[in-house]
Amino acid sequence: MSNFSITSSDFNEGEEIPKKFGYKFENVHPTIEFDNIPQNTKSLSVIMDDPDAMAAVGRVWVHWLLSNLSPQTVAILTGETPMKTLEEGEEDDEIDYLKGKTDFDEIGYGGPAPPNGRHTYIFKGYALDTILDLKEGYSKEELEDAMKGHIIAESKLTGTFI
Repeated sequence: MSNFSITSSDFNEGEEIPKKFGYKFENVHPTIEFDNIPQNTKSLSVIMDDPDAMAAVGRVWVHWLLSNLSPQTVAILTGETPMKTLEEGEEDDEIDYLKGKTDFDEIGYGGPAPPNGRHTYIFKGYALDTILDLKEGYSKEELEDAMKGHIIAESKLTGTFI
């Protein structure tokens, strides 16, 4: 059993996501940190969505999709720079990570923008046993289909925004 987790230095589990990360504000993503990545991980993926949007717009709203992050990624810093850690003498076999398309019809991060009241946003992290065969701009459904049968560990981080 893995203790794989994702956290953020910008907000704690269940707390308010700072305004600057909102779509109508600075629209930059919060720093996301990975811990206890399983040893046999080949890539990492992230999905951020808003299940509360179902009541307002009739579907879960997709805010951020990342795939094929290197298993050496320890954090995705604000500004979309994945930060890796390498052991001395270890080579950086670079994986080009890919961004999917949000429900704002944009590639990359689209911050919280609740249409009505406070919404909960879920950041889901996945450790995978493969590198996914996707193209930049993929959908959440394409990402979820590609991950089927390849998830070694998963974790989530929730925050709210009004």
